Amino acid sequence: MSRLTDLLNQARNLNPQLAADLEAEVRTLTQRRTFGLVFEPHQPEAVQLPHHPVRRGNKVRVLPARGETKRGDQRLWRVQSIHRATKLASIIELDAEEPETKQVPIENLVVVAEFQDTIFPGLKETGRVERGGDKPFHTVLNAENFHALELLTFTHRHRVDAIYIDPPYNTGAKDWKYNNDYVVPDDSYRHSKWLAFMERRLKIARELLNPENSVLIVTIDEKEYLRLGLLLEQTFPEGRIQMVSSVINPKGVSISGGFRRADEYIYFVMFGESSPVRLQLTSEWSASVVQNQSIKKAMLDSEPAWTSMMRRGSNSARADRPKMFYPIYVEPNDLKIVSVGEHLPIGISEAPQKEGLVAVLPLRSNGLEGRWQIGAEELISRIQQGRVRVGRATSYGFVINYLPDGAYSEVLNGSFEVLGKAIDGSLIAKRVGEGNEERIAPTQWKIASHNASEHGSTLLRTFLSSRRFPFPKSLYAVEDALRFFVKDKPEAIILDFFSGSGTTAHAVMRLNRQDGGRRQCISVTNNEVGADEHKKLLQDGLRPGDPAWEKWGICDYITKPRIKAAITGETPDGKPIQGDYKFTDEFPMAEGFEENAAFFTLTYEAPLTVSHHKAFERIAPLLWLRAGTEGRIVTDLGERGWDVSERYGVLQNLDDAAAFLTELEKNAGVRLVYVITDDDTAFQMVCRDLPGSITSVRLYESYLQNFRINSGRMG
Repeated sequence: MSRLTDLLNQARNLNPQLAADLEAEVRTLTQRRTFGLVFEPHQPEAVQLPHHPVRRGNKVRVLPARGETKRGDQRLWRVQSIHRATKLASIIELDAEEPETKQVPIENLVVVAEFQDTIFPGLKETGRVERGGDKPFHTVLNAENFHALELLTFTHRHRVDAIYIDPPYNTGAKDWKYNNDYVVPDDSYRHSKWLAFMERRLKIARELLNPENSVLIVTIDEKEYLRLGLLLEQTFPEGRIQMVSSVINPKGVSISGGFRRADEYIYFVMFGESSPVRLQLTSEWSASVVQNQSIKKAMLDSEPAWTSMMRRGSNSARADRPKMFYPIYVEPNDLKIVSVGEHLPIGISEAPQKEGLVAVLPLRSNGLEGRWQIGAEELISRIQQGRVRVGRATSYGFVINYLPDGAYSEVLNGSFEVLGKAIDGSLIAKRVGEGNEERIAPTQWKIASHNASEHGSTLLRTFLSSRRFPFPKSLYAVEDALRFFVKDKPEAIILDFFSGSGTTAHAVMRLNRQDGGRRQCISVTNNEVGADEHKKLLQDGLRPGDPAWEKWGICDYITKPRIKAAITGETPDGKPIQGDYKFTDEFPMAEGFEENAAFFTLTYEAPLTVSHHKAFERIAPLLWLRAGTEGRIVTDLGERGWDVSERYGVLQNLDDAAAFLTELEKNAGVRLVYVITDDDTAFQMVCRDLPGSITSVRLYESYLQNFRINSGRMG
């Protein structure tokens, strides 16, 4: 509709009556409703690249003169030629029936990338802090987050364990921009723009999450929670979604004509086997979970969380995983699994019979064919571990129960006492002691540590005393939300692509300290300045890209200093941070963390420069990211044309492949090798000589193809 509105405005200038008739027809169409969430995708967003040099063929905008604060010309132009002597560029208007042409000073042009354009990203390191020895690095990417997500499809596709985001709430208070403009309360397409903005990013996030076991966590308030819920359902139909209400300001915020708002909402979208683990919750949580003492005693005496082997929810039909439709043979008197059969061919729905045994297939009570949670070989392994038992009888055989990985980990870590094995070989275990009870949290959180004012804004001032950031999350609220899903994943990869002040990375570092984990956080934020600072800097004759402008941006002024201060235990002024962390893990903030962090700015590379090996220095950090962010970055291949770091190697000089392979043998930790060649036969020859434990990637073909495939996603 936004595009139709623009066209109608143009038509009104040419033929007012025709425009009025068209408008009436459009109004009739807009009154129709379709089931589900209906919104306009809007024109794809665009990002201005002030650091990118203006070259012939670039897509650009014309900037207002320095010192002006008015909105600039939003038309897009193409650079036809550049006159170096006069420092002028000849440009032609895009998307116009009669395009205008003119000459403009090069300094008044800014390169623009639209979101349907193909980009070839690189990274430029802007600093680091190292206190974590050989631990993986946390990374901060200064970038438009859509393009950063595109970059991560090359480095982290299906590898992310958890995404935590706190997106713009669309309050109308200049809290976010769409196409370089703040979205204000009276914008007719305010909600539609927000949905288009979010959908584009969530679609790429889906490609990054591990479909077998991961979670997406999104916080929101009442302005958009209904639309966000529908958007999540439509974008992630395979996910299991729950919404939690969390009190973040016990005093509440006054709402004109309404109740005082004290809470916000957290959506949890769980994929595959992901589910919140049982935790030893504090008394605040306990009060919400258990009120009845008899119920509490029953919980303390309970067994581990046995669950049905029958797959429920998404991907639960036989056709989804045909090899997980196989018979389990049960001795009906002792209720013991005797054997496990092979999967049945499609079209066969009856298992071969075995004398004296009952063949149990994954059939639902309505007769439909389902599937088991795990394959036959894995089931046999778990039977030997005592993790499978036979339950009640049914019309189609027996219920088969098993202990999933999380519940079995609780048994192994001492939360339960193993008393022995039942006649069927399954474990008999009881929860240990009253002080170690672990529970599933409720969906209403009223936790003192989640107060965003005290443990968000006030805590941030402890690290950055003179710097302000609007509405940072409580450090402990983010920590708690993540803990439910990464407690049993000590090497989890967590992504926050609305990173803001860096709370998520800070929370991940606290989680690592509590259990010795090696989790890593990827934080993505841009370097925009606040609305007030934006106007003042323009008045001072500055523009984005100027060093005097950039130093006030979110990434350089807040995110990077906060993460550095958390690790070192020192403020940006070099003074020890005063105060102690509270709640789950109490210790002086001045101790810092034994962690590593590296900071990068996203760059935009030319494909020919990449393919000719002229952009290796900017592509190198991507190779390091893909290899796990451990050890050093290979930034220069030297005269020999290859190098091997702690976790990966890069080979360009195939004539010296023998020496490269010899060096690989000395580095047992190498997991990944990049081979730079245009010759597929030569690439295959190198791969044949690599150890079986090493994955090989061909450059620059795999890199270029990845981003060419992404091209047009938003068209």
